[in-house]
Amino acid sequence: MPENDHVSTHDAPEDVRNADILIYVDGKLVPREQAVVSVYDSGFMLGDGIWEGMRVYDGHIAFMDEHLGRLFEAALYIDLDIGMTRRELVQAVQEVLSANQMQSDAHIRLMVTRGKKRKPFQHPHLSVFGSTIVIIAEHSKPDDSVIEKGIRLHTVPHHRGLPLTQDAKLNSHSKLNCIIALNHAIRAGADEALMLDPFGFVNTTNACNFFIVKKGQVWTSTGDYCMNGITRQKVIDICHKNEIPVFERNFSLVDTYSADEVFLTGTFGAQTPVFEIDGRVIGGRKAGPIFHRIRELYKDMIASER
Repeated sequence: MPENDHVSTHDAPEDVRNADILIYVDGKLVPREQAVVSVYDSGFMLGDGIWEGMRVYDGHIAFMDEHLGRLFEAALYIDLDIGMTRRELVQAVQEVLSANQMQSDAHIRLMVTRGKKRKPFQHPHLSVFGSTIVIIAEHSKPDDSVIEKGIRLHTVPHHRGLPLTQDAKLNSHSKLNCIIALNHAIRAGADEALMLDPFGFVNTTNACNFFIVKKGQVWTSTGDYCMNGITRQKVIDICHKNEIPVFERNFSLVDTYSADEVFLTGTFGAQTPVFEIDGRVIGGRKAGPIFHRIRELYKDMIASER
């Protein structure tokens, strides 16, 4: 299938302003072409780092407290000293947005690694120069045509693993498992990969959390093996608040193929409809009423935060 036939939950029109953005690298704002880290950096060398993606709506960073809470929780788990307080990180992010004159339709990627190493080996004690902190903010508006085109998923043999290997709740730089899964799905002619949990229940995609709608009920995974999605939780909260039946439960591909609607959630695209899974058409290739209702309620939630 030609590459341009594929869509993605991260599709966005090109914005020429991004060629001249300033990027935060360890306390300094530098032009995009000069924003570099050492080849000895733990993130580059070993994927030893954590990150958050956030969106700016009308001058407001949505759910920033939750995103920073997840970042510091991950840092505690992997014994990484960020080297900045939450308040200092907020100030740094605001500095980046101000320097780039970004008020809305901007996407922020905040990355923290264990920093530059003394030798090219994995031992954390070799990271002797402190953490590396990078903040990239880009002008980036989700492509609304994805709502009309929908996403095609292909179920892959790669699963989101047990916490004993690498907990899927950890938003780390080590994404190779998900990239392998995505490549598998693309080779099968799909847009993204549908990944199961270790017991064969439907779990998540390579990049987003996963929901189905059956007879007016919204189902998502138990949450035991999926990404600890901020948008996922907001959708669950919206359903509870607006009397939309919602269940976190185990369900299989049998349930999924016969769903009335399927959609994905993530920080960038918020909610994205799925029109095909493993060659089976979902919802007549159009976004359903529950999807549209949740999407509008989510927009209202974003607006109420400002």
